[in-house]
Amino acid sequence: MRTVTYGAACSADGFIAGADGSYDWIRFTKDAESIMADYWRRIDTLLIGRKTWDVAKGQGGGGGMPGVHSYVFSRTLDSIKRKGVTLVKDDAAEFVRDLKERPGKDICVFGGGDLARSLFAAGVIDEIGINIQPVMLGAGIPLFVDPGRRIDLELKECRAIAQNCIYVVYTVKH
Repeated sequence: MRTVTYGAACSADGFIAGADGSYDWIRFTKDAESIMADYWRRIDTLLIGRKTWDVAKGQGGGGGMPGVHSYVFSRTLDSIKRKGVTLVKDDAAEFVRDLKERPGKDICVFGGGDLARSLFAAGVIDEIGINIQPVMLGAGIPLFVDPGRRIDLELKECRAIAQNCIYVVYTVKH
């Protein structure tokens, strides 16, 4: 079965973006680049919520990446006309359960908010990867939104990386 991972860079106080949506505080280091390059080789699927999709499009992204298919989950969009990108209006949890059973590489939940919350609530996320940045933002977009239940985790990896960042990976105990 394919592994579904939710991950992001976050501030020490648990935000993935500032209150204004900014992420200029994230330190892009060689260590982080190496971790991400290894991770991208493991996946062939991105799960994206509509708000994250809007941000990606606004920054010139949102196109399909070679070898990676993106699924954008939205109840409000009518269509997406980008190669390698599929709009999903169905129940996200059921869709991801089915996707996990299909052949392929691992799956990345890209962005946070409502999509991640619903997938945590449904128990379909298997792993969490976090690059903790040495900054406190005080407010912003939280890494985790209440999934409505307790989720137990098991530490898989924890190490200091460049520029005082900490890389942590947890396995979700189902």
